[in-house]
Amino acid sequence: MVQTMRRVSLPVVTAAPQMAARQAYADAIDPNEATGALRDAEARSITYVRISVTDRCNYRCGYCMPKDAATPSAFAARADLLQFEEIATLVTTFAAMGVTKIRLTGGEPLVRADIEQLVAMLAPLVPRVVMTTNGHLLAQKASALAAAGLRGVNVSLDTLDPVAFAEVTGGGDVAAVIAGIDAALAAGLTVKLNAVLDSPARLAEAADLCEFAWERGISPRFIEKMPLSAGAFVTSAPFVSAAGLRQQLTAAFGKLEPQTPRLGDDGPARYWQMASSPTHAFGVISAISDHFCATCNRVRVTATGALHTCLGYDDAVDLRALLRGGDPALVRRAIHAAVAQKRVGHIFGDDGTGGPQKHMIAMGG
Repeated sequence: MVQTMRRVSLPVVTAAPQMAARQAYADAIDPNEATGALRDAEARSITYVRISVTDRCNYRCGYCMPKDAATPSAFAARADLLQFEEIATLVTTFAAMGVTKIRLTGGEPLVRADIEQLVAMLAPLVPRVVMTTNGHLLAQKASALAAAGLRGVNVSLDTLDPVAFAEVTGGGDVAAVIAGIDAALAAGLTVKLNAVLDSPARLAEAADLCEFAWERGISPRFIEKMPLSAGAFVTSAPFVSAAGLRQQLTAAFGKLEPQTPRLGDDGPARYWQMASSPTHAFGVISAISDHFCATCNRVRVTATGALHTCLGYDDAVDLRALLRGGDPALVRRAIHAAVAQKRVGHIFGDDGTGGPQKHMIAMGG
């Protein structure tokens, strides 16, 4: 079938220049045929969507929420948030385009009222609904979330030291998070632990986090710090790289070996294991030193319905306006055209350059 050459007009949240080739690729989309699988100009298939349900959080992690984003006036008004029914409509649309995994994020998703109800609405729509959380409220909610159809949780845990944890999180309680991790495991949820390598101090604690996770049958994942918020969180402390982490853990545990890619684990982590004990493994998300843009299969939707096809840039498409306009075809066309313009990759630098203005708190990672 010959495609109809018609320009797709997108409601842009933050304008940014688009490369001519990608614009031409988007322009070639037939508005009447924009229903198939999501593929970008690099032939990457989009099967994974991260959806923020709130831009609020009960923690104040230093690499996620700048001070000007923590004031009440900086948060979105309740009326501007996507409602549960709108999120379900959006997930139905994405599922018809081949998306198989939805991750609910924040802010902190567990501060959104009746979050279990949303999980129950989404679980029948896609094979996997999972969540990223700081874990503070997880002990109270794990059983209900599992019963609603949640498959797994990624829990942020940067340090086990109570004093350091409170400092990193702006007053968080590490005991509550550990209780949440154990409750999630007891409820049958798959659990992943995420630790941001934001300083040499965190690097020094990596072995302790590994042992904590391994005792629970979990492979921890360590994340290189990314320069969102225009690099505002980058300090004079040395950049902690994936290579530095491996060196630290080799000194602690002996020789490491790369692990065969995990089937069904469609995240960006690359896993390593102890040569002497292959069941003891850890993952590294090296967005700076060894990025994985060529295999990116995800897009992100903010709590107010802005579709971001790359974490590294500010341009986005306002899906909320289209959802509330009541024309499903326009939503489909906008998603296809936005994905068609997905960039080859980000330009993050280990010195804090190359990052977008947007804050991690609004994106959910």
